[in-house]
Amino acid sequence: MVITDFLERNARLYGSETALVELSPTEERDRAVTWREASLIESAQPDAPYRRALSWRDFDRRANRFANLLLSRGMERGAKVGILMMNCLEWLPVYFGILKAGCIAVPMNFRYSADEIKYCLELADVEVLVFGPEFIGRMDAIHDQVPQVKMMFFVGRDRPAYAEDCLKLVGFCSSSAPPVALEETDHAAVYFSSGTTGFPKAILHNHRALVSSCETEQKHHGQTREDVFLCIPPLYHTGAKMHWFGSLISGSRAVLLRGVKPEWILRAVTEEKCTIVWLLVPWAQDLLDAGVLSKCQYGVKILGNGEISKKLIVKASAFSASAKEKIVAAGGKWEVV
Repeated sequence: MVITDFLERNARLYGSETALVELSPTEERDRAVTWREASLIESAQPDAPYRRALSWRDFDRRANRFANLLLSRGMERGAKVGILMMNCLEWLPVYFGILKAGCIAVPMNFRYSADEIKYCLELADVEVLVFGPEFIGRMDAIHDQVPQVKMMFFVGRDRPAYAEDCLKLVGFCSSSAPPVALEETDHAAVYFSSGTTGFPKAILHNHRALVSSCETEQKHHGQTREDVFLCIPPLYHTGAKMHWFGSLISGSRAVLLRGVKPEWILRAVTEEKCTIVWLLVPWAQDLLDAGVLSKCQYGVKILGNGEISKKLIVKASAFSASAKEKIVAAGGKWEVV
């Protein structure tokens, strides 16, 4: 089995059901803040719709269209395709389109400087780059310095002259599955290390590794088709992507929130009836400090990520099996309220 099999299965079994939702809070962040100081997720364009949704069927079709675009441009099995976009509804269809074409996806950190982007493009031998409007300034500085990048596709408005309009091009491509036979040992994705000890290092994964991650995440969180996963961290990161894999294997809905303010998180949880929320510690602390958790009418579910070393009594609306085990193992108790 390969990772794209799950998407095709979901399109076949749950075609009209919602797979992905993108929420773009209307409040803009301070434009005086530099990109390196920005929140983890970039704000939406001011005239962007607040909510966009994509069914499993359309998700699969969009992935097929992008795969067929790559094939029509002569991309061969094993070609590296970089993704330099903020979380958006287009991100995952592009990722799966790359895999369906037999190519290798190379997600890139949105915090990279122009020099770091150039370094990673060269290190991974990227031949095609898909990027969004938040990166125009950095790409302006290096687009003519990466000759191995044969094509650049742009997703968004105000396309720079050196890139092609991705969404326009895929509109001319077939939505049928591309004629590419994949094996579980085929290379699928290159992920970069954080670069805390130097420049980022590339790690290559095959389809078998990604499928294993799907199975691990679903088992860890016990996700079912009734769950709704709120994803706030960037999809280029293995943490966010692999957690979403639990939604992929269970055929459940995921919500991509473009913002980290406590009120935005609470609104997303309430409006979308989210049952699983992926939070970093600072965001959880922001929610506690803002006192908004008590306002969540659907309650809070505790998951078993991380470790617990103190004896605690934890009260919440629901607990995953692994969370219960870790709380009890530390000498504490859990209680459903």
